[in-house]
This record gives sequence, structure tokens and C-alpha cells, in this order.
Amino acid sequence: MDQPPAPDLLPRSHIAWAPCWRIIPSRFPPISLFERVAAPEDLDAVLELEAMTNPRLRDEVGEISLVPPGERVSGPGSSIIMAAFTHLNPEGSRFSDGSFGVFYAAAALETAIAETVYHRERFMRATAEKAMDLDMRVYLVDLKGELHDLRGRPEAFAAACHPTDYSAGQSLARRLRAAGAGGIVYHSVRHEAGLCAAVFRPHLLSNGRQERHLCYRWNGRQISDIYEKSRLSIDAGPRPGDRG
Repeated sequence: MDQPPAPDLLPRSHIAWAPCWRIIPSRFPPISLFERVAAPEDLDAVLELEAMTNPRLRDEVGEISLVPPGERVSGPGSSIIMAAFTHLNPEGSRFSDGSFGVFYAAAALETAIAETVYHRERFMRATAEKAMDLDMRVYLVDLKGELHDLRGRPEAFAAACHPTDYSAGQSLARRLRAAGAGGIVYHSVRHEAGLCAAVFRPHLLSNGRQERHLCYRWNGRQISDIYEKSRLSIDAGPRPGDRG
């Protein structure tokens, strides 16, 4: 397969998405350590101290050494950002060979849904899962920084955006990241006209907050329906036995 142009030939664009959209399975809760520590430079010391009494904390936090101290973020809303860089996917992804983390996000909710539906379906088919509902959590995060831009000449970057073969994209990302790049902005492969970003540096992201909950209904073959989950506040009035 043809390789994309050399990294130094790629255009760069200043990207400011406030917000961008990220969807993850609801089984991954916020990481309390990142949320509680005010100063990123204190993360190592606090982790070392708290891990003495909570052995599971290191598994929860992931491999924090993968993120250079100067690029770390902490405080409220930071766990959705940091988790993408401290918990690696050993199988890799479009712009990672599995040796480093990437924060994937979309410019619109519809694009984030299309991307995650594809990957959830792929996983569920590979593991032959029976019909079930998949709870998903939607996050908003603000992205601001300079990213290498693959949008201008789609034909030149076709290899990096191949639907199923990630080898060219991984090679490109590995070289860009090693050269200090902040990430890549590109056309979504799963949602026509949608835009996505693959961010290599946590400090380009901020203000993570939960937006809504979704349910992906897997029927044993595909995700057939998507529902938004909401909490109902019901005033049932006084209960029997309550004194007025």
C-alpha cells in the first residue's frame, strides 16, 4: 500500500473545538486520582503514597509514566483525558501501534456515534457476543492546539485513512509523535463529512465533562438501535405513614 507523504510535508492547522465529542463504555468510571490532584506535577508523589494503602489504584490509573510530566493534566474533568494515554490498547488503533495512547474525538456527536458503533460492532462480532445492551457515556472536551491536517488532499492520505488497514496510519503517527507533533485532524472514515482528531498530547485538551448516556442495542449481529438514557425525577407525593 502507498505510504502517506513524509511528516515534514504535512500541513498544520490550529484546531479549536469547544467542544469535541468522545464516547466510551460506561464500565470505565472516572479515575479519582486524576480528579482530586490539583497540580499535575504532584501526580507521581500522590500515586506512590496512596498506592501503599490501595493496591488497585495503579491498575485504575494505568501507566502514568507514558505521559511526560510536562504534558499531564489533573483536576476535575481530567480523568477522561488522561485515561486515553495511560491505558493502552495492545491491538493498536488507526494512529497508534499500541505503544502509546491517543485521545480520539469527533467534531460532532453524530460522528462520534458512527465511529464507536463501528468499533463496538467489530468487537462484539469478534467475540461472538449474544444480544445485549451496551451502556455508553458521552463526554465533551475542549481541544485547542496545532494538529497535522489530512483534510486538504484526501487522495494523498488515503493510505493513512484506509477503512481496515491501519499500518500506514500507525507509521505516520509514530513518526509525527516522535517529532513532537500534537496530533492529527482528519476526515472520519465511518461518517461522511464528519471530522475527527487523534490527539497525542493531553495538555491540548481541557474541561472534560460528562454530557449524556447512550445505550447501543446489539442484536447478536449488529447494533440495531441507539437510545438516549435519562434519569426521571418523579414526585410521588407523601408516602404511606409519612406525617404531614
